[in-house]
Amino acid sequence: MEDSETKLVAKEVLDYIRERNVMTLATHGSEGLWAAAVFYVNDGFTFYFLSAESTRHVINMKCSPQVSATIQLDYDNWKDIKGVQMEGQVVSLGKQEKISAITRYGIKFPVVGNAMKSPAEIKKAMTKVSWYKLVPDRLFFINNAKGLGHRDEVDLQQ
Repeated sequence: MEDSETKLVAKEVLDYIRERNVMTLATHGSEGLWAAAVFYVNDGFTFYFLSAESTRHVINMKCSPQVSATIQLDYDNWKDIKGVQMEGQVVSLGKQEKISAITRYGIKFPVVGNAMKSPAEIKKAMTKVSWYKLVPDRLFFINNAKGLGHRDEVDLQQ
C-alpha cells in the first residue's frame, strides 16, 4: 500500500474502533484456549480494559500475556462484514497509566465514570477489578465491502 492509502486505512480502522465497545480476547492457559468479551477504550491502537483477577482470561494472561483479539458487529450479510483482528501483549497498568485509562473509560462509559451516580452493583464490581492494556504487534482490518475476505494490515509503526 502507498503511504496515503496506509493512512486512510489507519483512519478508517480508528473510526471503526471508536464506534464499538466490545472486543473479544483469546487467551491460553493451563486449561487451554479461552475467549472472553470485554468492554474497552482505546488511545490510538492501544486498548484498555478491566477485568477481575479471578477470571479465566486474566489467569491465562498472567501465564501467557500473548493474546489475540477481535472487534466486530454481528452482521447479517457477508458483504457488510467489517472487523479488526489483532495480536499482541497484555500488561497490567501502572498507577499513572491506570488514572489515564480510568478517565478515558469513564468518558466512554459514564456509568463507570460517574461514581456518584453509578448503581451499587457497578461500584462494588469496580472494587474487584484490575486494569490492563493490549498493545498489538499486528492488526488487520477486514472489509468485505472491498471483496470477500479483503484484509488490510495496519502499519502500527506510523
